[in-house]
Amino acid sequence: MLTSRYDEAFRFAHDLHRRQTRKGTPIPYISHLMSVAAIVIEHGGTEDQAIGGLLHDAAEDQGGLETLEEIRRRFGDEVAQIVRDCTDSWVEPKPEWRVRKETYLAALPGKSTRSLLVSLADKTHNAEAILFDYRELGDTLWERFSGGAEGTRWYYRNLAGVFDEAMPGRLSDRLGRAVSQFGG
Repeated sequence: MLTSRYDEAFRFAHDLHRRQTRKGTPIPYISHLMSVAAIVIEHGGTEDQAIGGLLHDAAEDQGGLETLEEIRRRFGDEVAQIVRDCTDSWVEPKPEWRVRKETYLAALPGKSTRSLLVSLADKTHNAEAILFDYRELGDTLWERFSGGAEGTRWYYRNLAGVFDEAMPGRLSDRLGRAVSQFGG
């Protein structure tokens, strides 16, 4: 059951990401956050995990540790830990793309299953959005991504492998199916 905490988290996420769009599109970023929260809920997540889905990019994209502390104050330690676990960089400027991704991949198996579900939902939604756009745009799609075609495919294939080991099941299978269709 979702309570007014979820409503508050939705408003907070929308306020934080109001001016942000999905990479290379006019789609409001909140659509991604809503989708991640929905995937978490559909796969048995708790309200804290659903809130984590709404806020998983808040600290990384909108204020760093200060935003994380605001999340902790408003929504508690568990939600803050989920957001922390979903964040791949705390410094500006961010480290080089490949280094960030390798570090994130290496740390994933040690994360709690609470955080892994949110991360898996995030990566699954991203992979399905990439696949949808790839089918429409072809190889020009990869220009949106810092890792280009080769790096993005490498990253998502590795994510699928890590999640298949750490959280086997319907959702990791769904991620793997999407990634297997990226081409290359």
